[in-house]
Amino acid sequence: MATDIPSIACIGIIGRNNNPLHVSIFPSYNPYTNTLAPLRTPLQFSLLLSSTLDVFELRARHAAGTGTGLSGDMGLLHAVDERLAAYGFETNTGIKMVVLVDMRGRRVDASVLGGKGGAGSSSAASGSAPASASAVNSGVGLREAELKVVFRAIQNAYIRLLQNPFFEPDEVMEKGGKKITSRKFETEIRRIGESWTPGVTSL
Repeated sequence: MATDIPSIACIGIIGRNNNPLHVSIFPSYNPYTNTLAPLRTPLQFSLLLSSTLDVFELRARHAAGTGTGLSGDMGLLHAVDERLAAYGFETNTGIKMVVLVDMRGRRVDASVLGGKGGAGSSSAASGSAPASASAVNSGVGLREAELKVVFRAIQNAYIRLLQNPFFEPDEVMEKGGKKITSRKFETEIRRIGESWTPGVTSL
């Protein structure tokens, strides 16, 4: 029996001056058309990513006011609606990484592999998916720890980008700077978004 499981709908990387550095959008399963398509438009995803900045700032202020340290892992930032939820991570250099998760973004079986974005769906049909699907059906929902592997992989990809001698970090770090245009980085982010399913321990 087909079961809907969470998938990544969007990955956004935001600079320390709150300037967008990179956005990748991934298709979600549409039960009405039995196809894969983005859940929101690029503009809508951009607005959703911008809305998380207030949460980052509020948590930073709270940590400063209480004298408690603020770890990079922000966990759940806020639930957008019954399908979308935003999770965040902030590096010690102020780079914010946001992952928007669609709680019903994929199906466990391969019924939509013929649709656009089939590469992402094939991973949903992997061995780890059924256990995760049963957890979602039982009402447990998505645990914040499930996203740690995603943020770790994104951070590793970003570090490798900084180590590239041809990459000019000042061009993207400054206020109003350019977006990241590295094809290798973009390909790696897409691989992360398409490969992740709940229960995956390595990307």
